[in-house]
Amino acid sequence: MHEQTSAAPEEPAADQSVDGAAPPPTLFDWEFATDPYPAYAWLREHAPVHRTTLPSGVEAWLVTRYADARQALADQRLSKNPAHHEGSAHAKGRTGIPGERKAELMTHLLNIDPPDHTRLRRLVSKAFTPRRVAEFIPRVQGLTDHLIDQFAEKGEADLIHEFAFPLPIYAICEMLGVPREDQDDFRDWAGMMIRHGGGPRGGVARSVKQMRTYLGELIHRKRDDLGDDLISDLIRASDHGDHLTEAEATAMAFILLFAGFETTVNLIGNGVHSLFMNPEQRERLQLSLAAGESGLLATGVEELLRYDGPVELATWRFATEPFELGGQAIAAGDPVLVVLAAADRDPERFEDPDTLDLSRADNQHLGYGHGIHYCLGAPLARLEGQTALATLLTRLPDLELAVPVGELRWRGGLIMRGLRTLPVRFTAESKHQNS
Repeated sequence: MHEQTSAAPEEPAADQSVDGAAPPPTLFDWEFATDPYPAYAWLREHAPVHRTTLPSGVEAWLVTRYADARQALADQRLSKNPAHHEGSAHAKGRTGIPGERKAELMTHLLNIDPPDHTRLRRLVSKAFTPRRVAEFIPRVQGLTDHLIDQFAEKGEADLIHEFAFPLPIYAICEMLGVPREDQDDFRDWAGMMIRHGGGPRGGVARSVKQMRTYLGELIHRKRDDLGDDLISDLIRASDHGDHLTEAEATAMAFILLFAGFETTVNLIGNGVHSLFMNPEQRERLQLSLAAGESGLLATGVEELLRYDGPVELATWRFATEPFELGGQAIAAGDPVLVVLAAADRDPERFEDPDTLDLSRADNQHLGYGHGIHYCLGAPLARLEGQTALATLLTRLPDLELAVPVGELRWRGGLIMRGLRTLPVRFTAESKHQNS
């Protein structure tokens, strides 16, 4: 589960000069968004902890080496609470999720520290245990096949909007207990976030407000009709003295929807794109799947997370006291952004890091974070990613990119990395072929 921001890089970020090195590369413009990895390699070598001015105007430290990143993700001197930022950037909507403060949704896992974080995480973690996720396998497979059924006879599709996007939305809605008749509303609200990923944040803020209103009403309704779902579990926990307020329950449900879905959208989209760009690895995976094996699929999804993962930068952290990181003096109140995409291609940690190897065994990537804020939804996202890729490659074995790769456009947000669209073509399934 990761916070995302849809701030667009309208102007390139201004970077402080680095002693003894050539000028740093331009960060966060559209060219960078297409392929940020050369710039991150430069930063790892010359300025592994680098102060930059983001497109929003906020100054922050970028952490790009694996060892420093792992330390920062678990460092208790880096708080998730925006109150530790000396400026007023969060209040002005320049950090965090657009509209969350006005919608009174600040008390979620991405904005709090222990002991509140410990308490809330304990309450929600049981929804993502291996057992609960395993019980969800048939439903994820059913959703996957249903979505493919919608376009399989056409011979073409946009894999982002017709497949990768709706799959996690419907999955998390069902896990939360959102009634089927209301799930399309959530698809629309989440779609606003995707569509505005390179534009104004106001549309996202409106969707946040609509989600918050609906979830508050749903919690009220469920108090009289508890079910086997996460929102019902949160209500039960509150009723049994765990001190979960209604505002906390609403914020928790919201962040699971808002921050949980786009990670999986991008895992699927980036993963298919990486397989297109590495056809020999794709062939290995398809042969493995045809043989009924699952090992390469499991290690392959982890490698896709490392190679071109869905979360480019970990969510905001703020120094609570002065300390040193990677040889740089971090001041109290300074924002720190850990660049997961850079850390996961650090040659000091990964052999041949710019090579996609689906059978990579030593792969302690940071794609889902590290420490107490490690992604709660990682087991569900892995299930969705494995199911989506295996089913696509099995049902549509000649799947291919339908446009020149240079025509693909990446969304320009700060935290997440994902494609706007992914047009594909394939041999159409005949009617009832998969029935």
